[in-house]
Amino acid sequence: MVQGRRGRPLHAVKVAGLFMLALLFLLPFYVIFRDAFTSDEAFVAATWTWIPDNLHLSVLRDLFADPDLDLAGAMVHSAIQSIGQTLLTVLVSFMAGYGLARFRNRLANVILKLTVLTLMVPTAVTFVPSFIMTSQLGWIDSYRGLIIPMAFSAFATYLFRASLLEFPRELEEAANLDGANPWTTMWRIVVPNSMGIIGAVSTITFIGAWNAFLWPLLVARDNTRTVQLTLSRFMTSQGVDYAQLFAGALVAVVPVVIVFLFLQRYLVQGVETSGLD
Repeated sequence: MVQGRRGRPLHAVKVAGLFMLALLFLLPFYVIFRDAFTSDEAFVAATWTWIPDNLHLSVLRDLFADPDLDLAGAMVHSAIQSIGQTLLTVLVSFMAGYGLARFRNRLANVILKLTVLTLMVPTAVTFVPSFIMTSQLGWIDSYRGLIIPMAFSAFATYLFRASLLEFPRELEEAANLDGANPWTTMWRIVVPNSMGIIGAVSTITFIGAWNAFLWPLLVARDNTRTVQLTLSRFMTSQGVDYAQLFAGALVAVVPVVIVFLFLQRYLVQGVETSGLD
């Protein structure tokens, strides 16, 4: 009973700390919402207003009605790119992680070390050779150019390998006794029982692909312009259209929030099953 009373202040401190962290996490979303419905005069005002002074949907309607901007088309392009890159990255990285986890030999160890080594190389460093190959293949301004060069993820491969090392081998051995080959075992046994880590990697990959800017800036043109490139059009050398920029950011962040809310439990489950502390 005494220990319970002593634990109450500590519990209250933890709750208060988590509440403050939640407020800090939600603060950027509040700023985006507020500034999306704030007039140009309020941006340069000397006083801060907590409630938007222009709270009506005409701001968003005008944003989608601009034919030169084509925000709806840009969101479609981003959706195709993000979904395609997520599916391809999960497919390639899962097979690579499964091979590195199950076929343990000297060559596999060398490949694993080389894969981890690529994590130390900044992604932007690989953009020049990737762009040259993409250009030579004729994939500029195409979904192939946006998706395929970014399809492999060393981080996702490492996560899948760490998770599959903890996977119960008895299930695979039982499938092998029934005559299943490694390919069938992977698809029929391993994949259905690894949806936690697959969901976690899918969430991370989708968010990263949706927010990507540098690679689409090199490859995308008018036919595949993503939403991030469209938002950058509000920032020019003459100035920044803050109202339109934050209104576009508000629209662009909605799909990411929806995906995160639906798949957030997979992030925790994926970390628990990946063997990472």
